[in-house]
Amino acid sequence: METKHIIHPIPPTFDENSEILILGSFPSVKSREMGYFYGHPQNRFWKIVAALHDESVPMTVPERKSFLLRHHIAAWDVIASCSIAGSSDSSIRDVVPNDLRPILKGSKVARIFVNGRKAEEYYKNYQEPQLGISAVCLPSSSPANAAWSLDRLVQAWKVIL
Repeated sequence: METKHIIHPIPPTFDENSEILILGSFPSVKSREMGYFYGHPQNRFWKIVAALHDESVPMTVPERKSFLLRHHIAAWDVIASCSIAGSSDSSIRDVVPNDLRPILKGSKVARIFVNGRKAEEYYKNYQEPQLGISAVCLPSSSPANAAWSLDRLVQAWKVIL
C-alpha cells in the first residue's frame, strides 16, 4: 500500500461544556471518507460510548456530534498530519501533532483519554510535555484489537464516566 502525506481533515468536536477529551491517533481511511471520527463500521467506539450512556448507537455524523456534546465529551486526534499507508497506525511517519490548547482553553476539559497504545505513544511524545497533563490509555476500539470483546471494552471504558 502506498504511503501518502495527509493533513487531518476533521475538526475537533467540543464546546464550552466538554469535560473529557478522547483522542485517537489519526483518522482511518473510512473516517476520512465519512468526514468524522470512528467511521469504520467495525470500529467499536460508538457502540462503547452508547452502551456507557444507555443509548442507541448514533449513526449519522450530526447524531454523533450531538451525542458527544450532550455527554460533555470532546473528541479529536493526537496527529495533525503524517505520512501513512491506508489506515495503518504502524506505518505512521513524519508526525506533526495537533495543538490541543484551544480545546483546553475553550472547554471544561479536566481529563484526557487516549484510544489505544499508538495514540498514547504519540500523546506522550508530543502533547504531554507541552501540556503537563497525563492521559489515561483506554484499550483500542479498533477492529485490529480483536482480543477485546465489546463487553470487555465497555467495562474498561467505564473510567470515562
